[in-house]
Amino acid sequence: MIKTTGIIIAINKLWWLRINTKALKAMDMHSSKYPHIIKIKYHVNGKEYIKRQYIGILNNIPDVGSTIQIIYDENNPSKIKIIF
Repeated sequence: MIKTTGIIIAINKLWWLRINTKALKAMDMHSSKYPHIIKIKYHVNGKEYIKRQYIGILNNIPDVGSTIQIIYDENNPSKIKIIF
């Protein structure tokens, strides 16, 4: 596994996948959280890769245009893991 940096180029909120964090809801949206899918652009050996990655409700969502640390497999650079 090799470490590199990538750039966030898009963030999509999964509105249809609402996760309630409390057993009882006082109002409609107060106790709900939504996971996100981010699109990351990174380069390996001069080749550009774009990968979509699921981000759960427990992780902080980075901003579009920010850099993020990723780990990729040297045999298959399209497989990545995000380092939070």
